[in-house]
Amino acid sequence: MFSGHAYFRFYEELNDFLPEAKKKKRILYTFFGKPTLKDTIESFGIPHTEIDLLIVNGKSEAFEYHIKKGDDIAVYPIFESFDITPIIRLRPKPLRKIKFILDIQLGKLAQNLRLLGFDSFYNNTMTDENIVENSIKDKRIILTRDIGLLKRKIVTHGYWIRNTNPNLQTIEIINRFDIKNLIDSFTRCMKCNGELVNQDKKLIENQLQSKTIKYYNKFFRCKNCGKIYWQGSHYTKMIQKIDKWLLYEI
Repeated sequence: MFSGHAYFRFYEELNDFLPEAKKKKRILYTFFGKPTLKDTIESFGIPHTEIDLLIVNGKSEAFEYHIKKGDDIAVYPIFESFDITPIIRLRPKPLRKIKFILDIQLGKLAQNLRLLGFDSFYNNTMTDENIVENSIKDKRIILTRDIGLLKRKIVTHGYWIRNTNPNLQTIEIINRFDIKNLIDSFTRCMKCNGELVNQDKKLIENQLQSKTIKYYNKFFRCKNCGKIYWQGSHYTKMIQKIDKWLLYEI
C-alpha cells in the first residue's frame, strides 16, 4: 500500500486537543493510502467543527482533499476577528441567530445561558443521536464536553467546552462566540428555556405569597411552562453574577 509523509501545523486553540509533544510545532505525519484531511485531522483528536480553514502548500482546500506525499498543511480554528469568505470556509454560512443545544453534562451552563437570554435547549434524557438531530433540525450549535460527538460527519456547528466549572464555561462561551452585544438578560425561563412575557399582577395573586404581593408589582410569566418571575432579593445577586461573567476573560 502506498505510504508517504506530510507535515501538519495546528494553530491557536486547536492545540488544546494535542498532547504536549505536538503543541505549537510542525508535526511529521506518516500516512498510507489516500486519507482525506477530515479523517486525518480527526485522528489527531480534533473535531472538524473546530476548524474553519485548511491551507495545503499555500492554497486553501476542503475537508475532502486527499493528502499527498510532501504536503505542508496548516490548520486554523474558527475565525472571529476578520472575514475569510474569499477563500474556502469549511462549513455553511454562520447561523443567523445564536441558538444552542447542550449535552447532558452541561445543565448548569444551560441555565446560565438562559439567564443571559440565549435560546439554550437542554434535556438530561437526550441521547447523542437526539442532540445531533435537534441541532440540524433547529440550526442549533452543539455545546459538549464529549469530543466524539463533534466528530460525527453530519454535525456542522459545535464547540467543545474546555472548562469544567459552570461559571468559567459561561465566560468561555461569551468570549468564544463574541456574544456580549447579544445578551438580553431575564428574557428566558431558566427552568424550561421558554420566553418570558409581562404578567398582570392581579391575574396571579392567588399564586403568590402575601409578602410578594405586598412588595412587588412587576411580574413575568414563562409562555411555555407558566413559571412566574419577579425581581426579588435574588435579582441583585444575579446582576452581580452577570457582571462578573462580562468582566472576566479567559
